[in-house]
Amino acid sequence: QLRLVESGGGLVQSGGSLRLSCVAEGNIKSIDAMDWYREAPGKQRELVAKITNAGDTNYGDSGKGRFAISRDNAKNMVYLQGNNLKPDDTANYICNADNVITDIHRFLQAWGRGTQVTVSS
Repeated sequence: QLRLVESGGGLVQSGGSLRLSCVAEGNIKSIDAMDWYREAPGKQRELVAKITNAGDTNYGDSGKGRFAISRDNAKNMVYLQGNNLKPDDTANYICNADNVITDIHRFLQAWGRGTQVTVSS
């Protein structure tokens, strides 16, 4: 029915950059907001960035300053550019889509499995 697949994670040194991608796969009619969250072991999942269908962006406290979110509606994709990454940015970065309409039904939320980002000192 629906799957979100993240990519682009990996190991990067402190101060480096990564560009994460997420694609929503399925017979999709529309997606409202798309978001990036991150989750580290023993820590609460936190919002990094959110982008509406119209392209308006909103950043969580963890995403302000060094992250930029963008999307391509035609490709059902959302991106997260991270610059000047720090060890505290180490986490599993998870893609989320809000109010996804497919040919079958409406998904209130859809979550990917995440892509691991590890930032070394």
